[in-house]
Parts: sequence; C-alpha cells; structure tokens
Amino acid sequence: MALSPYVQAMQELFRANTRSREFPAHGAKVHSVAWSCCGRRLASGSFDKTASVFLLEKDRLVKENNYRGHGDSVDQLCWHPSNPDLFVTASGDKTIRIWDVRTTKCIATVNTKGENINICWSPDGQTIAVGNKDDVVTFIDAKTHRSKAEEQFKFEVNEISWNNDNNMFFLTNGNGCINILSYPELKPIQSINAHPSNCICIKFDPMGKYFATGSADALVSLWDVDELVCVRCFSRLDWPVRTLSFSHDGKMLASASEDHFIDIAEVETGEKLWEVQCESPTFTVAWHPKRPLLAFACDDKDGKYDSSREAGTVKLFGVRKWLPSSTCLAVLGPQAQLCAFCSQEHR
Repeated sequence: MALSPYVQAMQELFRANTRSREFPAHGAKVHSVAWSCCGRRLASGSFDKTASVFLLEKDRLVKENNYRGHGDSVDQLCWHPSNPDLFVTASGDKTIRIWDVRTTKCIATVNTKGENINICWSPDGQTIAVGNKDDVVTFIDAKTHRSKAEEQFKFEVNEISWNNDNNMFFLTNGNGCINILSYPELKPIQSINAHPSNCICIKFDPMGKYFATGSADALVSLWDVDELVCVRCFSRLDWPVRTLSFSHDGKMLASASEDHFIDIAEVETGEKLWEVQCESPTFTVAWHPKRPLLAFACDDKDGKYDSSREAGTVKLFGVRKWLPSSTCLAVLGPQAQLCAFCSQEHR
C-alpha cells in the first residue's frame, strides 16, 4: 500500500534528523517536560527538587532559569493553557507552586494533604487539579489559590486530565479503567474497562477528536472522544507505557516506556512513522505545540543519579536540518505560505 504524502513527508523529515540533541538541565533525573502554549519555552522538573526553563532558539535550547523552592522531587509540571508565562509544579513536599517566568519567582505556594505525583491545568485556565500518592485529587482555584473541591478515590489514581471542552474530568486507574466525571459537578459518568492491567497515562489530542491511554500491558489504545469507544491499538512497545503525547496537528502520537526507543505512530492508521532511539527508559515526552519537534527525558542509564551522563538532560528530536520543499508542497498544497515541516515560505 502506497504511503500517504503526510507519512512520506514526516519519514523524510525524521530520516534527515535521526540524532537527538542533549541539553544539560538538572543534577538528577528529569521526571517531566512540557512546552508553553506558544512553544517558545520548555520546562523540566527533576528529582533534584528544581524546575528549569529553556528558551527555544531555532535548533537548540538555551537555559533561561532554574526554579528552586520545593523540598522534594518535582514529579510533574504543566503550563497555563493560554498564558505562556505561567507554569505549575507538583512535588512530594506536599505543595504545588505556581511560577511566573517574567519575574522568575514563585507567585503562589499551595499546601496539599499528601505527596503530589500528578498535575494538570484546566483548558479554561481557571483550575489546577493535583493528585497525590493517597489517591486524593484536589481542585485548586488558579486565581485565589484555594481549594475548590477534593475527591478521595478508592482505587489507584495514575494520571488525570480534563477533556478539551472542559466539561469532563478523566482519571486512569490501577484496575485498567478510565474513570470519567462530570465537571464541575464531579459526578461519575462512566467507568471504561480499557486495559486488562494498570492504566497508567492519558492524553487528549489538540483537535479534540481522540484521547489515548497507555497501560502496563504495553499497549496504547486510541479512543473516540464523542463515542467513548476504542478505535485502534498500538502494540510496538514491550514494556508498560509510561508517557504519551500528540503532535500539534493531532496526526502523530509518541509513546514511550522502558523500551530503548520512542514509538512515533500515525494516529489515523496506526502505522509506524519512526523510532527515536534511546539508551535508557523514557518516562516523559512532549511534542512542541506548533512544530514536529519532540522533547523527552530518559532515566539514568545505570540507575545512579550522580554518575550517568544522561542524568538530568533534556533531549530534542526533530531539529530541522533539511527537507525538500517539493515534499512539503505535496503535503500542504500550492497555497501554503509557512510550512510547518521545513519552516520556509512557499508560494
């Protein structure tokens, strides 16, 4: 079967950029990476109790600032969905902190009841949800920094996320289920038996058509948002799927695990577009919000925080070197003005 122009273009792009670039970020393992909504900055959170923010300058990351204040590991972070200056960190020190890159300061510290392991910001920017090791999810007003609601769950809560419409709240759990609550009422809507084992991560695509889950069964499942049915599974990984990310156009899905590669699939067909080679397990991936550029971070190769070259580094895959404009035009058409693949203007 002939490859689609999109698949051909992306494979050619990745073939021309097979090597990942490394950037020193922390003194210990990086737990989380995330792009600001505009794509100008990348933030990382680490076992070393800090967050770092980088500026993206053409084909490289330039460290802008290091953010200190947490008393324990920064396990997850995320940016405000529409304000590119604000991001929030979740830590095992029983706090979350909101940071402003303009002042490089913490503008709010919110105390929580447990050791925090996951966090997300609502699409409307009004609420931050944080989950802890005791399976409590707290909903915090992003302006007043006060708790609006708190839910104790009777199952292991792994990752949390709003849908794009901001009217439903999703949780993946240790029983292989996806639990869906209405928002803001937080009333149970549905529990989907998604996987036969621990359902670990969940991500919504930017177009609002699909969401994906990753499981300990090494499968990634793709779900129709409106119908809440599984439409496809991706099965190229051999280890529990730890992290997922959709590309800016919703056409690619990156998934990673303890396998020493990141799988990049075309969403609509499930076809493999590329494998990003890694020297150790990968636990966080994030596509740039405007370009086919993937940020990720790996575990320490030998499990020691102070002796591995890979400890504390952030990596980029897809930094552009070359792509023939004819391939771009085949994908985008003759009316394209700014090409997302080669960053050139086409007439």
